[in-house]
Amino acid sequence: MFEILLARIGTALREAALPYMIIGGQAVLLYGEPRLTKDIDITLGVGLERLSDVLNAARAAGLNPLVDPEIFTRQTLVLPCSDRESEIRVDLILSFSPYEKLAISRARKLTIGTTELSFASVEDLIIHKLIAGRPRDLEDVKGVLLRNEAADLDYIRHWLSQFTDTTGEQYAERLDGILAEIS
Repeated sequence: MFEILLARIGTALREAALPYMIIGGQAVLLYGEPRLTKDIDITLGVGLERLSDVLNAARAAGLNPLVDPEIFTRQTLVLPCSDRESEIRVDLILSFSPYEKLAISRARKLTIGTTELSFASVEDLIIHKLIAGRPRDLEDVKGVLLRNEAADLDYIRHWLSQFTDTTGEQYAERLDGILAEIS
């Protein structure tokens, strides 16, 4: 079910020329521990100026917005949707920061069926999960690190320090705690 939906979404995003990467639980399945996930999270490398393109691509993929995009998405930069067929939730996250642009350019291309999809790199998935910081996210990071010992920790630490400078959160401490647990 998820593979078919991901293929539909990937095709619609490619046809709309919307840069993207799949993050969240779907990317964790690629790099980490197998686990149940009930949704799809996708970062789009665009801002609000492309909201109409995002809405058109969502509709082409068979997604229905769960909110008024003109209000909610303009306030949060997130367009929560539901697949018409499966009712699986899909969050389309608009982000045009230099980091997100770089992360999308580093995305791993993976072919599912006949569709090429873009998944966050292992390092960028770890960064996203550490910033989210929920217990499930930190468990995901642990599983991803255990299965990807060659992950570029310098790259991860660089971006975590950039986000710490912006937010004041000590993201590198989260990483260090997980590394201590698994070593």
